[in-house]
Amino acid sequence: MKARKLCLTLLLLGAASSALAATPQELVDKYTAEAATSAPGFRPSAERGQALFTKEWGVSAAMPACTACHTKDIRASGKHVKTGKVIEPLSPAVNAERFTSEKNVAKWFKRNCTEVVGRECTAAEKADFIQFVMQGGK
Repeated sequence: MKARKLCLTLLLLGAASSALAATPQELVDKYTAEAATSAPGFRPSAERGQALFTKEWGVSAAMPACTACHTKDIRASGKHVKTGKVIEPLSPAVNAERFTSEKNVAKWFKRNCTEVVGRECTAAEKADFIQFVMQGGK
């Protein structure tokens, strides 16, 4: 009986964690749907995503743009300008773990957008950005 309860618990935990698992395309679809509620017909744009990524926002002298830590090449590792911590590549083509956890994506968008952009990013900006990295930064 105890083994059966343990198995059921493990199955439920697995189901709960997989509910947070995602693919980059699923996240683009989610943010696109959110954006479309205020902008009917919204379609994600890799070009807008790249512009968001490379724009110098002027909020922080140390982190004026996403590229300050992530570099201009989303296929390369970056390094946090303040902590020196290595940042794995943004491109899902190079880093298979990137954009596979809805919880982590939400956490990092909130933190990075606040630090670099000076506010939380919109659903449209998130969809555009993920569309950009899915296309390999091209």
